[in-house]
Amino acid sequence: MRAVIITRPGGPEVLAVREVPTPTPAADQVLVRVCAAGINRADILQRRGHYPAPPGASQDIPGMEFAGEIAAVGPEARLWQTGQRVFGIAAAGCYAEYLVAQERAVAEFPENLTWVEAGSIPEVFITAHDALWKQAELRPSETVLIHAVGSGVGIAAVQLVRAGNAVPYGTSRTADKLERARKLGMEDGVALDASLSALAPAVDLWTAKRGVDVVLDCVGGPYVTASLRVMAPRGRLILISQSAGPTAELDLRAVMPRRLSLRGTTLRMRPLEEKIMATRAFAAECVPLFARGVLRTIIDSEFPLDQVQAAHARLESNETFGKVVLRL
Repeated sequence: MRAVIITRPGGPEVLAVREVPTPTPAADQVLVRVCAAGINRADILQRRGHYPAPPGASQDIPGMEFAGEIAAVGPEARLWQTGQRVFGIAAAGCYAEYLVAQERAVAEFPENLTWVEAGSIPEVFITAHDALWKQAELRPSETVLIHAVGSGVGIAAVQLVRAGNAVPYGTSRTADKLERARKLGMEDGVALDASLSALAPAVDLWTAKRGVDVVLDCVGGPYVTASLRVMAPRGRLILISQSAGPTAELDLRAVMPRRLSLRGTTLRMRPLEEKIMATRAFAAECVPLFARGVLRTIIDSEFPLDQVQAAHARLESNETFGKVVLRL
């Protein structure tokens, strides 16, 4: 099969399409013929040598989400038949014509979605669903601040907040991305420069100085410190990225009197059973919303497998709104 190989740590130029052996499904696994694979920031970090795949996962074939059809099933697999259309997340290996997955770790996707649309969904929507609906225990009418609202996770989060009858607000570095997020249901947003000084006045205006109930931080670094200062009593901050830096100053005077909670989360490094649980919850609660058109994915751009270098460069440009997807 053809697959994208990380030939060495570096920029997009280190990605090469090579012929590699096709994997064989083990007892309870399925072999998926991949038709589309979303590109994520973690793939870029893996390519640079900063975010290795977990033990047992492919170290040189990147890719964390896929859509495809069942090509074969292992001898003990019972949930799927060949030809069924499925999508899901993986620790790595999705930039390839075939991959194997545990049979409970994939979900069937609605017929109204194209391959590219389906391939853009699992990583960002499972991440946002797990963070907001499960870990933050988002409740109706609560307010949610989403940093990097124009990112894949940010776009998913806006829609999931609305689907939960809560109120989403967002931040971005550009006004254009805020305007586009408003069309997806964002109540209001603010463009932030490096100082982040515009955040507190905006939150005061939106919430009558009460603060936001939940923060979904897709940036990290100084955004954590700034967010804690604008949260409501018993607010919950869910941190899913450190793209702005791995450290933050924690002001305990902002945390203790208001009984704030800060939780970090990631999908990639979780044990398989926890990933399966997240996928099953997503399949039960979110996939029907895609079928009804309540949730939808936004595609920034799509590239054939041979143009994977251009696809990575596009995501690294920071000009994207929505997902960059590989077609296979």
